[in-house]
Amino acid sequence: MATDRFSKPKVSINRVYTRKGDGGLTRLVGGQKVPKDTLRIEAYGTVDELNAFVGAACQTARESVIVHPGLQPIVGILSRVQHELFNLGSILATLPEDVHPSQPQIADAEIAQLEREIDSANEDLPALSSFVLPGGCRLNVELHVCRTICRRAERLCVALAKKESVPAEALRYLNRLSDAFFVWSRWASQVMNASESMWDPNVKR
Repeated sequence: MATDRFSKPKVSINRVYTRKGDGGLTRLVGGQKVPKDTLRIEAYGTVDELNAFVGAACQTARESVIVHPGLQPIVGILSRVQHELFNLGSILATLPEDVHPSQPQIADAEIAQLEREIDSANEDLPALSSFVLPGGCRLNVELHVCRTICRRAERLCVALAKKESVPAEALRYLNRLSDAFFVWSRWASQVMNASESMWDPNVKR
């Protein structure tokens, strides 16, 4: 029987509010108090924001499967990505010296999986002769929103890495994930028979 890679969450949430953060401070996984506007908090807060939008895209895909059963694979993929983003948030919320060997985090295996999924989805897509504008169907737009938030999370992690230690796998994962959202947005449009809108710098206003 395979064993879990990471330890199970040790969380007990009985009260939603504690008033402990009213002074603008929060705690990292190691217990350190830090201001809520520090780069590390901004980084994993943006990953959390991305997770919420991935959830929205996943729900749209799930509801669209009834009409477009070909979307079923993306439902499972996006659901998995949500868990991976929580793992990423866990490691970003922890100072390097406090990381436990079995703590949830992102590894090369998750990056390789994304690369396989990108290649698979991109295989039958038409080549691009211009940049794609979000549109055509709701799922396409939501995946583009995920892409842009993912890029912002990546930028914040790059900035954080200039000041503090950030796992290289975290940066590679976000970079690959933003590429995946782009390919998945095009793939979703193809499955749903939605037309792609290409950037035309000379479009009539």
